[in-house]
Amino acid sequence: MPAPTTPAPRSRLLKRLAIAAAIALLAGWGLWMATRPKPVAVLVASASAGRVETTVANTRAGSVAACRRAKLAPPTGGRIAKLPVKEGKRVKTGELLLELWNEDLVSREHVAFEQLATAKARVTEACQIAVIAASEARRSRELRDKGFTSEQLVERAESEAKARAAACESARTQVGEAVARIESAKADTSRTVLRAPFAGIVAEVNGEVGEYLTPSPPGIPTLPAIDLIDDSCLYVSAPIDEVDAARLKVGMSGRITLDAYRGQQFKGHVRRIAPYVLALEKQARTVEIEVEFDDPGDSRQLLVGYSADIEVVIETRENVTRIPTPALMPGNRALVLAGAGVLEERRLQIGLSNWEFTEVKAGIAAGERVVTSLDREGVKAGAHAAAEAKGAAEKK
Repeated sequence: MPAPTTPAPRSRLLKRLAIAAAIALLAGWGLWMATRPKPVAVLVASASAGRVETTVANTRAGSVAACRRAKLAPPTGGRIAKLPVKEGKRVKTGELLLELWNEDLVSREHVAFEQLATAKARVTEACQIAVIAASEARRSRELRDKGFTSEQLVERAESEAKARAAACESARTQVGEAVARIESAKADTSRTVLRAPFAGIVAEVNGEVGEYLTPSPPGIPTLPAIDLIDDSCLYVSAPIDEVDAARLKVGMSGRITLDAYRGQQFKGHVRRIAPYVLALEKQARTVEIEVEFDDPGDSRQLLVGYSADIEVVIETRENVTRIPTPALMPGNRALVLAGAGVLEERRLQIGLSNWEFTEVKAGIAAGERVVTSLDREGVKAGAHAAAEAKGAAEKK
């Protein structure tokens, strides 16, 4: 039999063609990889289920205030004789804060007390004489009935008894007058003495022993002698924009943050909404509201005057699909990083929103990734993008 023909030349040709095709393919892929636009690095966040709140925050920094604060001064002027308190001292209700020189008034009190003692002694004397006179008149009537004395002597004895009784009543009236003089003298003295109307801490003292204290003239405010703060009850007062004030109600829950306690939040509730609008500037009309701490223990270490911010919760929804608010573009649009690495623009139907999260009712499904770094160059619909690790972004 004849030997079979060898297909070597044809096989080698096919191999050469395959190798050439592979090289061309690799070259084309390399050229495409070298010339294609580099994916834009973006920060993304997944749409997920959670809580979304509508909140209202203050427009300018608020401050911690005391439920009771009194700027005290005596109602009369005089030289300061006693000043037993200093700034920062804690005082009890009724404790002496300041006393003006009042020796003349104290002497008048002593005189009034002596006059009272004299008036009481006169009462004892006059009333005792009245009792004797009444007894004499009674015996005169008995003697007249027995025929031992005349009617004229009886009438004289009865008139004497009535006069002595009137003198007794007059003496009792003088006792009342003496008591009134004592009260008047005490009132004069009390105008020179300043006592704590409530327990608290002395925040400010204006004056020293020996200095003359002058009361404020009508319509001209002056510095208080003593500034007393009741720090057992504190709240935060802050201005809210007039547009948001209509949605607020007393009792709404809120959160309090303090510059002095960064990273901490204190729970509170609205205790008062001012019934008027403050127009400090034409374009800045605000309503002052007060938020009280839910737990009084939270405010024990706070100082009156601390800078504070408040956030009042208007409405809350649980377990709704939400995205970070920074991912939302004007017109309720968002960029979604699709599986192919291409940014897709979606129009969303949104619900509640705050500075942190926005509720999405339609347009994005849970688990899809939205772009939060919208300010980066090249971030737009149709662009190729790649998710960047958050740590890498922070290093940049």
